[in-house]
Amino acid sequence: MSLLTISLLSVAEVFGDTQLKFFARGGEKQYLAGGLVGYAAVIFFLVKALKSGNVMYVNGMWDGVSAVFETLVVWYFLGETLNTRVQYGGLLLIVAGIFMMHSGGIAY
Repeated sequence: MSLLTISLLSVAEVFGDTQLKFFARGGEKQYLAGGLVGYAAVIFFLVKALKSGNVMYVNGMWDGVSAVFETLVVWYFLGETLNTRVQYGGLLLIVAGIFMMHSGGIAY
């Protein structure tokens, strides 16, 4: 497993989430299909990541990378924002947590 696998897992989740958000806004079926495809890819990459990393490590890295990546994507494409500086501080702590978890190497 590599950060590439975690990144692809996160990209698949963000794709699925944004497609489902578009579906929720307008109800167009192609967005529902896109969301389902995104989450099918999540399952594929999650299984791939779990083959060579333990659940605690994979889940922590996935949550962190997804949170940061999804925040950037929804800010850019959907115009959504956080409400307070404390929330942005929490996002910075997530970034620090990603580096801290990865600094010990991949846990097997």
